[in-house]
Amino acid sequence: MPPVEDHRIVCHLDEILERRGMTLVELSHKVEITVANLSILKNNRAKAVRFATLTALCEALDCTPGELFTLDEEE
Repeated sequence: MPPVEDHRIVCHLDEILERRGMTLVELSHKVEITVANLSILKNNRAKAVRFATLTALCEALDCTPGELFTLDEEE
């Protein structure tokens, strides 16, 4: 099995929630994802995201995947 590579994808869930005036608990109820799993995503510890989850998040937050995630530039 190849070694796990670090990724440079950054999740901006915390900024979007703040702009929307929404809490993680409220989002959890809207998208039916646990607060713990949303927290993993928000804190950039997620290793993968299902398209169904991404769709639900974008619909609930009225955003696009490009607003929710960006690619951190290499140093």
